[in-house]
Amino acid sequence: MFKKKRNLLALGVLLLVTVATITASLWLVQSPTYIDSHQRLLGPSAKHWFGTDHFGRDIFSRVIVAARVSLFIGVVVAVISTIVGTVIGLLSGYYKKADFIVMRIIDGMLAFPALLLALALVAALGGNITNIIIALTFAFFPVVSRVVRSAVLQIRNIQYIEAAKTTGVSDPVILFQYILPNVLSPIIVQGTFIFAKAILAEAALSFLGVGVNPTTPTWGNMLQEAQVYITIAPWFSIFPGVAIVLTVLALNVLGDGLRDAFDPHAPAKRKKRTSMVSNGEQKIA
Repeated sequence: MFKKKRNLLALGVLLLVTVATITASLWLVQSPTYIDSHQRLLGPSAKHWFGTDHFGRDIFSRVIVAARVSLFIGVVVAVISTIVGTVIGLLSGYYKKADFIVMRIIDGMLAFPALLLALALVAALGGNITNIIIALTFAFFPVVSRVVRSAVLQIRNIQYIEAAKTTGVSDPVILFQYILPNVLSPIIVQGTFIFAKAILAEAALSFLGVGVNPTTPTWGNMLQEAQVYITIAPWFSIFPGVAIVLTVLALNVLGDGLRDAFDPHAPAKRKKRTSMVSNGEQKIA
């Protein structure tokens, strides 16, 4: 996986963001909430690397501290969504009687766009970190359930599973010792993608004004505040926007790398599809 430069670069970006976030209190020279009305909307300089906002707050400090919220929410949502989705997917794929009912409920949840569902839940529960995690988990775990169920359906009738049933092995043992290890690869890949989607969703909720408390800096509420000044102070919106793009792009690249690592035939499949498209274009020409 890490033989490819793009995967190494993506890992480096994530490590840089994580380390900068964890150690921010040790080296940031200005508080992200410190207001200096005489330093409003200053451009990038040696003192303020990313410039200042409409209250004179240092944008670099706010971008770094805001990463804590985004990464924390992303990690927690990815972990909880993966665990909940995996358990539901295992049970639904293994037990035929439960499959129909559970999957119809999942289908109903998937009929709503994830962001719209999260927005409705946050509006109902209130805008704080705990409620955002609950809302995003509720929005993203159905995807994991679908993926896990599909994998379980492919292997539940394999001979060694049937042999375990006939020898009296209990269902929990079959599910978590025989089936789960064989579906871990798609679970890990989906968890990576959900991490990226959760960061984007949190930023979108904060931008819409229903996310984290505005007194807490996040990339989303920084963009929301910056939209009024985009023509006179473009750096105000550029730097938090770039932070979101780089972090989410790095996670998606790592997710693709993990998918290729777990599925050795994936590059060949993509190459075959590309060849088919090229041949089709040549025939049309």
